[in-house]
Amino acid sequence: MGSGKEELRESPENVRLSLAAAMTLRLASGRFYRDVRLYCVNLLLTYSQGCAASCSYCGLSRQREGDYQDKSFIRVDWPVYPLSTVIERLNNDYTQHVQRVCVSMITHRQAVEDTLAITRSLKEAVDIPISLLISPTILNDLDPISLKEAGADMVGIAVDAATKSIFQEHRGKGVNGPHKWEKYWAILEEAGRIFGRDKFGAHLIVGLGESEEEMVKAIQRVRNLGGKTHLFSFYPEKGSALAGNSSCDVGQYRRVQLARYLIDHDLCLTEKMRFDNNGQLIDFDLIKERLDEIIDSGAPFQTSGCPGKTMEGACNRPFGDGPPSDIRSFPFKPNKDDLRLIRIALSK
Repeated sequence: MGSGKEELRESPENVRLSLAAAMTLRLASGRFYRDVRLYCVNLLLTYSQGCAASCSYCGLSRQREGDYQDKSFIRVDWPVYPLSTVIERLNNDYTQHVQRVCVSMITHRQAVEDTLAITRSLKEAVDIPISLLISPTILNDLDPISLKEAGADMVGIAVDAATKSIFQEHRGKGVNGPHKWEKYWAILEEAGRIFGRDKFGAHLIVGLGESEEEMVKAIQRVRNLGGKTHLFSFYPEKGSALAGNSSCDVGQYRRVQLARYLIDHDLCLTEKMRFDNNGQLIDFDLIKERLDEIIDSGAPFQTSGCPGKTMEGACNRPFGDGPPSDIRSFPFKPNKDDLRLIRIALSK
């Protein structure tokens, strides 16, 4: 008779996979819109108790009704599979295009120990770079060292909110959540010291009530530490506390995407950009010809995330922050029609 942990299909023996990852590993059927390919396989830790946090925008919130393993995340199901099956599929010919694996913690007392175990298993079995999305609330200052020693070459931290007040409203005291703004930035800084420049990053969500100026300043803060920002557009998650809110304004997101690209590629500084009285970006401090060239490349509007062996953005998260009918972060290079719509949004 198996142990209770095995019967409950918990980590580290089991993980949840994004629907896109399950499709890529041929564990789920489906076809990607515009024949996009997934280059980063995302794994999520799983426990019967679920996540201890109650973030207002998250489908995994403990405040959301239902069993944790049945809760959607980023608007899709995350089915549970044995880690051994994931490893076996990553070593097949049909997954040779995969350039990164990302293991995401949830806020759970076992998550650090189990992330270490999963990372070691992946490192031993597959020749693919490993990223970790870590939860500062359950970490101490020495944990990033152990995570790197286990085999991770990059880490990300989902700060999500651009300001302390928005963080507290949606992740901390405002929702009786355990997360603290100061702890997140302290661990982000420590991660930068341990992993090195450009080997760590912060997730930020545009559209939680901040101004463009506040978001761009947060992106600059991450860059000043040596990290990069992985940007998301807010899109309401069914069953979350913000399910009834509107998605992020597309013009706002496009301007922040462009600013993020310029900052993370060390082409501009927030201090030299200009904003109107409402905090909207009106000048990127770059000559028009150069700015047009960058916009026409489409690169600023592609998904920002960890690189792979041969590509800058392996973590392309197909349609992770908007449906195919309203693409916010492009998982491929935008075509001429896409760029036309992007330019219209930038001007709004």
